[in-house]
Amino acid sequence: MTVQAVPEPATRTEHLLFLDRAAVRTCAAGIDPVAVVEDVLRAHAAGRTTLPAEGYLPWSNSQGAYCRSIAMLGSVGDADPTVPTAYGMKLINAATSNPAQGMDRAGGVSFLFDTETARPAVVAEAAYLSALRTGAYTMSSLRHLGPEHFQEVTLIGCGAQARTHAELLARYFPDVHTLHVHDLLPERASAFASWVEAGELPFTVVPHGRAAEAAAASTVVITLTITDTGYLTPDHLRPGTFVAHVSLDDLLPEVFDRAQALYVDDVELIRDNPRRVLGRLLGEGRVLAPGTTKPGTTTIRGTLGDVLTAAVPAERPDTGVVVSNPFGMAVLDVGLLARVYAQAAADGHGTRLDLLGADR
Repeated sequence: MTVQAVPEPATRTEHLLFLDRAAVRTCAAGIDPVAVVEDVLRAHAAGRTTLPAEGYLPWSNSQGAYCRSIAMLGSVGDADPTVPTAYGMKLINAATSNPAQGMDRAGGVSFLFDTETARPAVVAEAAYLSALRTGAYTMSSLRHLGPEHFQEVTLIGCGAQARTHAELLARYFPDVHTLHVHDLLPERASAFASWVEAGELPFTVVPHGRAAEAAAASTVVITLTITDTGYLTPDHLRPGTFVAHVSLDDLLPEVFDRAQALYVDDVELIRDNPRRVLGRLLGEGRVLAPGTTKPGTTTIRGTLGDVLTAAVPAERPDTGVVVSNPFGMAVLDVGLLARVYAQAAADGHGTRLDLLGADR
């Protein structure tokens, strides 16, 4: 489905469709987010997407807390019949002081552009969609790179991302019955456990006082924190563990040094971001890009898209640790929003906004 605005009368008007979080959640419930993410990953691996460099603006607020704005453009579906053609952008902002104010750390808006006029045609609340994209990527990586059999999962960090991951684990991995959790704020871990119980998700939640204890409690570890300081060592991870390094700075460099296998979402995206540990290691030559080797140095095996297209083999953990380290691609957000928009158009969800008002 190509994104085009509804034709307008001859009078000069410009409208777009606004989807708030409730509308996004309602429409997303009607799609398979993992299937959508995998379709886009295959298109990306085949070169049928465009992923420009992201814009990054940091500052400190009046509390001295780190704030940032990230603008991520992308397009998907170039001559690919399995993926709707879509052009768009995600603007996602965050402040580390937000959780203390009762707000999610990150929030923003995502756009789809009209393919003919280039005007914004859709604007949607981005935080839930972003969490869904992230969680769907984790589910796909777990499906293809995780242990063959597992019934327990560790979540380090108990915020909004943990909730989305829990919902998706219940949907895609029904054998999982236990979630080992840790959060720097014990009350947040307790709130997460209460949320799981209230939502009747099929999990027993086991809180741990230390991240290392939680990491050692299962062979599937998903990091969902906001840290910029590593704390997990190779000794904290059991042999045969799969790590979804979602929050990007939880693993110390030694984990990458000793990884059985390492997969990413996009090598150039990682190379362009030395703010994160894997980007730094790649820039320093301590981790190597696919196709290059050096004795005693970890080489990235490839991308998850490469795995899905069978361009590189999938390797599951046996006696070592397999790490999935996605940095987050805007093309996945754009692809997901295109499917959500199609659902909204079919079911009549959203609010139409007039951008010009009386100024015609």
